[in-house]
Amino acid sequence: MYPSYNTSPKAADSAGMSTAVQLASKFKLGWNIGNTMEAIGGETAWGNPLITESYVKAVKQLGFTAIRIPCAWNTHVDNKATAHIEQSWMNRVKEVVGYCVNNGLYVMLNIHWDGGWLENNISKLKQDSVSAKQKALWEQIATSMRDFDEHLMFASANEPAADNAEKMGVLALYHQTFIDAVRSTGGRNSHRVLILQGPNTSATLTADLMNTLPKDPAPDRLMVEVHNYTPSQFCFLNEDVSWGKMVYYWGSGNHSTIETDRNPTYGEESAHIADFEKIKTKFVDKGIPVLMGEYGAYRRDGSAHVPKELALHNTSVDYWITFVTKEALARGIKPFWWDTGGALDRQNNTVKDQRTIDALLAGAK
Repeated sequence: MYPSYNTSPKAADSAGMSTAVQLASKFKLGWNIGNTMEAIGGETAWGNPLITESYVKAVKQLGFTAIRIPCAWNTHVDNKATAHIEQSWMNRVKEVVGYCVNNGLYVMLNIHWDGGWLENNISKLKQDSVSAKQKALWEQIATSMRDFDEHLMFASANEPAADNAEKMGVLALYHQTFIDAVRSTGGRNSHRVLILQGPNTSATLTADLMNTLPKDPAPDRLMVEVHNYTPSQFCFLNEDVSWGKMVYYWGSGNHSTIETDRNPTYGEESAHIADFEKIKTKFVDKGIPVLMGEYGAYRRDGSAHVPKELALHNTSVDYWITFVTKEALARGIKPFWWDTGGALDRQNNTVKDQRTIDALLAGAK
């Protein structure tokens, strides 16, 4: 369907390439450069400025040791018939990865939503065409990025829409295609750590459905990724909808007595701990590190919906951030905060939301 892009494979090179467990021990708190490289239409299309090395240094200076770069690729193909990625885009992504690696940060580079070509097409009907594109894109990405050291990790997908065993089987095939494509290019890619997304990146579904990992010729080089926005009405809902109302308060000591309809009915401390424990038992305890590749809870900015107990709302957000960060890390799950420019001003690299940064660092102590 597409030409092979593995046109210059190198001999395997394991020098300086840690196992997944070794690598996971080298970073603690991660940061997402969200709504940027994955934006449909280009890096600045969703309102963020171009990424600079100064910005990356600012993230590191705050205390983060890893960066996730959500990235679009299919929307930067210059020939749909061949799935060839524009050279200028490949060069730019490589430049941004370099900003991170050259400053000692660990990097997770993925194929993000990217128009949904993979994550919305997890079905037996589409598996051959999707798998072919997965192979073509990853052969190109892996070949281009091959000489980066172990600081660079590749991630197969973003939030794959799989919620049953049959779809999990198709998702496993897409992950297998990813592994095979990266490994085939050789060099450091033969032993690079690779990250596999659980179904829906849901901790519950991942614990229930991800019962085997694909085959990897390199032993002990795989990690698993889940995301966490629980409960969603608290974490990101910005208006009341048919399936639920916004929640402003969170945590056993933070329920409102004035706005009781804005208290959560699920997804509080015990629910998070139960999910983390399942993931720890299923993966971490067996030598498969887990990354919480996205998580976040955001403050109501007051423009449309102002909590009646605003101080209690802000305390709830602080508490969610610190609690989730701390409890994930306590079980060996490495958290990557989802930021789109809300906590750190990307124009001048100054902190916009000190409370969020403080809550993250408190959780990572």
